[in-house]
Amino acid sequence: MKKDACGQGFRKKSLLDRFKDEIKFYQAVLKDSRTPKLSKFFLGLAVGYALNPIDLIPDFIPILGYLDDLIIVPVLIFIAVRLIPKEIMREHRVSKDDERG
Repeated sequence: MKKDACGQGFRKKSLLDRFKDEIKFYQAVLKDSRTPKLSKFFLGLAVGYALNPIDLIPDFIPILGYLDDLIIVPVLIFIAVRLIPKEIMREHRVSKDDERG
């Protein structure tokens, strides 16, 4: 196994690569006309909340300010993904795997 400068083993896929893959997956799911509107709403809400400069708890409050971002956005994404039919998710996961080769 290859090692980095600190002697840690490289992971097969970096966290950034996984994040990019997830973004592409969510984009594909949003473009699919079979995706329920409620799921699209929750995904849009998650993106909007993440990009919105106004938070429920201001970021200048130590720990709690960032904690709301770390809880609310993943919960909204979780809800949206649970509402997407499994066959649509499988289809888009497989198509993304095929694109990578």
